[in-house]
Amino acid sequence: MEDIIKKAGILIEAIPYIHAFRKKVFVIKYGGSILDNAPIRKNVLEDIVFLSYVGIRTILVHGGGPHISNRVKEEGLKSEFHEGIRITDKKTLKIVTEELEKLNSKIVDEIKELKGDVTGLKGHENIIRVEKRESSKDLGYVGSITSIDKNALTEHLKKGHITVVSPMGISVEKQPHNINADEVASAIANSMDAEKLVLLTNVQGVMRDADDPDSLISTLTVDEIHNLINLNVIKDGMIPKVNACIAALKAGVKKTHIVDARIPHALLLEFFTNRGVGTQILNG
Repeated sequence: MEDIIKKAGILIEAIPYIHAFRKKVFVIKYGGSILDNAPIRKNVLEDIVFLSYVGIRTILVHGGGPHISNRVKEEGLKSEFHEGIRITDKKTLKIVTEELEKLNSKIVDEIKELKGDVTGLKGHENIIRVEKRESSKDLGYVGSITSIDKNALTEHLKKGHITVVSPMGISVEKQPHNINADEVASAIANSMDAEKLVLLTNVQGVMRDADDPDSLISTLTVDEIHNLINLNVIKDGMIPKVNACIAALKAGVKKTHIVDARIPHALLLEFFTNRGVGTQILNG
């Protein structure tokens, strides 16, 4: 009986959050090695279907880096990166396109199995418009985002559909381009005036000490992040993630979160409990 009563208490705790977030837009970025882990993926997608059921308009941006790198290797090619960006020649672009389309379809099919209403946008629908990304080195078919088709996304969300977006864009010349998934999630959150941008990772969040699991920082401001970068506390792969969060906040997104997808039902715990389980980043 105690367990049943405890479950009721958890539901009661969630009520004010459900009320506050109903009809709000959440943008969730999900990629990397955690995308390939079936039990983790099922937990994440169950949470996303729950968000949809309680009226939260959810956009899921997926990555696919490890899948692409594995396929590049299988084809006898070499993965090359410059400043963390995959150099994308014509052969690599074909691989990127095919792998992202397969991942998008897989995620859509699994959401349908969970009884969620869903639409998959694979890049060729012209939702994300880009121009060639400028860099000190030619990156090939890598795009910088120029605009997002907000109206098209809004139509899918108004139908109650979870919208799954691949990080591919189209130039004015109708040329597909590869785009960094964190940048896509941030740009969509900005365009949609999202309540939240969430980056799912395979770490707990922002840590004061990477070797101390109890050093998770639950809340950070933008000013505090800049200070922690200067102190080399935030470094390596966490820097582009916090930068995506900062860009979203500056553009009007209310809150951003970095959450460990390995925690069962981490999204529900982060959104619908008083404490949360990741790092939330706020303006200030």
